[in-house]
Amino acid sequence: MLALVMLINRAGSMVLPFLGVYMTAHLHFSIENSGVVLSFFGIGSVLGSWLGGMITDKIGEYRVQSLSLLLSVPLFCMIPVFTTEVGLAGIILAQSIVSETFRPANSVAITKYARPENITRAFSLNRMAVNLGFSIGPALGGILSAISYEFLFYSNALAALIAGITYIVFFKKRNTLALRKAQNMKKSTVHVKEGSPYRDGKFLLYCFFCMLFAICFFQLFSTLTIFYKDTAHLSQEHIGYLLGYSGFLIVLLEMAFVQIAEKYFTLGITMLVGTLLCGFSYAMLAFDYTMLTLLISMTMLCVGEIWTLPFMSTITALRSGSNNKGAYMGLNGISFSIAFIVTPYVGTLIAEKLGFKVLWLGTGTLAALIAVAFYFIVPWMLSEKKSKEEAD
Repeated sequence: MLALVMLINRAGSMVLPFLGVYMTAHLHFSIENSGVVLSFFGIGSVLGSWLGGMITDKIGEYRVQSLSLLLSVPLFCMIPVFTTEVGLAGIILAQSIVSETFRPANSVAITKYARPENITRAFSLNRMAVNLGFSIGPALGGILSAISYEFLFYSNALAALIAGITYIVFFKKRNTLALRKAQNMKKSTVHVKEGSPYRDGKFLLYCFFCMLFAICFFQLFSTLTIFYKDTAHLSQEHIGYLLGYSGFLIVLLEMAFVQIAEKYFTLGITMLVGTLLCGFSYAMLAFDYTMLTLLISMTMLCVGEIWTLPFMSTITALRSGSNNKGAYMGLNGISFSIAFIVTPYVGTLIAEKLGFKVLWLGTGTLAALIAVAFYFIVPWMLSEKKSKEEAD
């Protein structure tokens, strides 16, 4: 049901991939100014992830998710009202803060309801719902944006409302039962004070490289669609279909590929291979951008995404304790949110000043360095946690 709620919510996720095109083509912002405005989504994500992680540990993931979904509805509806750079940046900041509090709470809910041995597959199932929604949303968004961009924002609002109502109806009673069970367990166990992730040096280093990876990967939501439009000369409908293909492919492959990685690879090797694939998928665009190349590149990006993003959540859950999961998930979410700030501005600036070829080659090179870092950092971090638990 958590995955179903996510599917409904993300099926309306038409706004983000088309914000760059919306600002440049419809509102006639420059590419650089569009990047600045998109960066405010990242600022809101940082604040939302921090806030969501903090209040989830205090009031519970049920209340945080419910409030986030319902409060997103009016904010999505207000986006078309603002047509200046300052106004649009402000409403995107507010909407991003509210919507991004959902992520750490949702991650905590997965660890709460999934069995320990299935945690990676539980995260994968949730991500599969995200990508199924993402395969529907942009494809429909490409069609609707050709008629009117307002449809994008109102559809997102409707999806958030339906997701919120569905979540509240299904989880209200279950959350109450889970709280009673947790209280009974607390009475029979000794409470151990757990540290803050902000003082966990190894985890901070891991989050730093997660941020660098996200800067590479999130070109998908900013500069890549502009590249498709301006350099590859794809129509809005074709951009939507290509993004929809990526989501559909992940839905088909993710669970099987996650099981392959769990069975045959260590976490370090999985992160190494996944990050390398993501980097190469961008680097190849520096040399060719025919439709066949774009499809191959997107396919590689999808496989790389499957072998990185769900395992990042698993690694975070394994590093955290039982009473500070929200804070750990929130901090890891902040690393991605910072990337949302950096990626649109830096990506569009490099594309405008130096060209897309330099951007794609630089992205591929950075991803290769990050892949090597993951290979060493992940086992180093988790082996220490395992040693501490055995000692306790």
